[in-house]
Parts: sequence; structure tokens; C-alpha cells
Amino acid sequence: MLSKQLLKLIRSLEQKKYRKESNLFVAEGRKTVADLLASGLRCEKILATREWLDTYKLETKAAIIEVSDDELRRASFLRAPQGILALFEQRNEPLDPAVATKELCLALDEVQDPGNLGTIVRIADWFGIEHIFCSMGTADIYNPKTVQATMGAMGRVRLHYTNLPQLLASLKGQTPIYGTFLDGENMYEKEILSRGIIIMGNEGNGIGPECAASVTERLFIPNYPAGRPTSESLNVSMATAIICAEARRRMM
Repeated sequence: MLSKQLLKLIRSLEQKKYRKESNLFVAEGRKTVADLLASGLRCEKILATREWLDTYKLETKAAIIEVSDDELRRASFLRAPQGILALFEQRNEPLDPAVATKELCLALDEVQDPGNLGTIVRIADWFGIEHIFCSMGTADIYNPKTVQATMGAMGRVRLHYTNLPQLLASLKGQTPIYGTFLDGENMYEKEILSRGIIIMGNEGNGIGPECAASVTERLFIPNYPAGRPTSESLNVSMATAIICAEARRRMM
């Protein structure tokens, strides 16, 4: 049975303020919950319907609370609840910028849409990128919409929120720093190394001037054919996928 106190806690986690206070976040759906459990994140509680529990097996030390479909619907942030909802502790790990001198990382400058952030995390996971450095104004990875959009990939990709311009400035000269710009050079004609940072900018304004100051390689994703009238720009998650795919192709 779902208590009023637990329901109140779960619903409060829609807001960043309460996620920060409790150090908890909500994950829903079999794959997302299973991937986060496998990643080693500590799970506090799991709410699941009897039908779900009879269908799937869980390997966890977390408290499992059987709830009705109606109770799960009241707790869920989804239009169509998927039978299971879990409360996880947020990951708190020290930031090591030096990782960008050894492997390819992403940086997000004020990417504000939760869906875009979640999709970018999935893209990073697909292409074996394990670290994303985020400006403080970037959407919260623990927002329920973002968690859902990652489809469990956030269990394998580490996000680090920091003073991004400062971090980039500290790495300039130590590792390549790539940025996407409409006036950049054709990315297919530029060298992209297996280490460094690829910066992706805000949905409307692109990479801000403070972060742009540290960019050492300005990239442009050309449309096809050249000169043909086309859309003004690409969605930030689409652009991330294209650049990551090309970077990895060069390594194969």
C-alpha cells in the first residue's frame, strides 16, 4: 500500500529543490530501473503492481512496495505508468577534468530542454562517451522527464555540473576543445581525435562567448547539397549524434 507520506515525497521530486534536499530522484519503467540497478546506484524503494511483480524478477536489496494500478497512477509522472517506479539516490562523485585529456567527452553549455538532455545522454552512451561536463544552467539530469528520456543510459554516463567556462579554460592547450558553429570549418575535413571535449550549445543561442573563448577547433555540420536552401539549424541532440558518429567512425 502507498502511504500518503511516500506519495507526497515522490510527487515533490518533480521539483529540483526537493530532489536536492532529499538527494533522491524517480525512475520508471522496467528497462530504466533495471539499468540503474545494474549501474550500482543505491535504490531506496520500489513501487510495483502485482501484475508486474508476477511477470518480472527483481534482484535488489531495496524495499519493494506492492501498489495498485490506481496508486501507481497517482505516483507516476508518466501518462501511461509502466508497472514500476523506483526511488534512487543521486550520484555524487568528484569531478576529474583530466579525463578529457585521455578520452572523448561532451560538454553542454546551457542545454535547457530535459528531453534534449536525456537524448544526448543516450547518444553518449551509444558512442561510448562516459563523461559529460554541464554548465550550471543546463537541465537537471534528475528531472523525471530527463531520466525517462535517457532510458537507463544515465547509469553508464557520468554528468558533472560545474563552472563550464572555467573548466574549459583550465584544459585549453592540454587537449582539443571542439565547438559547433555556423561559421566553423567543414567537420568532414577536420581532424577529430579520440580525446578532448566536444561542446554543444544552447538550443536557441548556441555556444556562449565565455565557452567559445576556449574552443580550439571550430566545426560546422554542412548541409547537402552545399548552397541549397534548408533549415536554419539542427536540433542540438541531432547535431550531437552526427558529430559523435563521425568522431567514432574516424577511430574505426
